[in-house]
Amino acid sequence: MDRCEEKAIHVEKVKRVVKNLPDVDTLQGVADMFKALSDPGRVRIVLALASEELCVCDLAVVCNLTDSAVSHQLRILRNLKIVRNRREGKIMFYRLDDQHVSTLLHQSMEHVIE
Repeated sequence: MDRCEEKAIHVEKVKRVVKNLPDVDTLQGVADMFKALSDPGRVRIVLALASEELCVCDLAVVCNLTDSAVSHQLRILRNLKIVRNRREGKIMFYRLDDQHVSTLLHQSMEHVIE
């Protein structure tokens, strides 16, 4: 059975846990990030960008997707502050917004592999 056989609330433990839970906006942000990373194509893009800054054309080749498909995925990732972009002339380059995402992905892959 996956539940308690007897109902018993451990009040002090519950108070400590509730006190340490983040606010609703933070929880929603975390859920949104995991939702964005639930797509294998977006994970591939993020992993590629964890290695090196790339333009849309490069990402399309690396990920075996069309430029349009990559741009669509990058828009989602950019809106969630997972990636950032910079323009160099007519070329748009992308990189991870910060290293936290890379750490999260690599730890997740280690967990899956083990």
